[in-house]
Amino acid sequence: MTQQTLLACALDKIDAANRADPNVELVAGEPLPKEYAYSLHMTRWLHELEAEPSERMQIACRAQHIERWTMPRSEFPEGRKGYYEWRQACGRMHGRRAAEVMGECGYPQDECERVETILTKRELRKDEDTQLLEDVACMVFLERYFADFYEQKADYYREKWLRIVRRTWGKMSPRGHEAALKLAEGMPAHLLALLQEALAESGK
Repeated sequence: MTQQTLLACALDKIDAANRADPNVELVAGEPLPKEYAYSLHMTRWLHELEAEPSERMQIACRAQHIERWTMPRSEFPEGRKGYYEWRQACGRMHGRRAAEVMGECGYPQDECERVETILTKRELRKDEDTQLLEDVACMVFLERYFADFYEQKADYYREKWLRIVRRTWGKMSPRGHEAALKLAEGMPAHLLALLQEALAESGK
């Protein structure tokens, strides 16, 4: 296979896996399987942040939530500790599944392992590819899910929301910060005010 064919094979297999998601998200009025929709958002933002992304990053972004619905949050303990256990377990599963897909398509073992490492985010802040994946994921959250999440968690006290915003901001690179500030210009007024307050208090 050519490299282009390898990439198409991997992306097609990831898409096929995510189209099996029984949950639905509306995108431009069209119902799509939720994790398939999420993977498209990830791909779009990857190309926004990186003019010529590598194959491994195209695969990693597409597989960021591969088959996540098979590992529901409810299977883990309540509370912050249980949440992080779930997130870490998801990352390991996504990395493993992406590596399996790549292997099936004919990618060499070292490339499969590289993408698996990126998706586990073990090297966040140290590895450029892992940081790019995190920037993309944060942009997708801010653009597509922040407003809905805010409405769903309306009972959160303000300081908790400020911590969430600061934590999201803290995971991003300067390139991600620049894109986030530009995106924020179009946010609803209450979310923009929250972002501004969080960043002002953290000295950003």
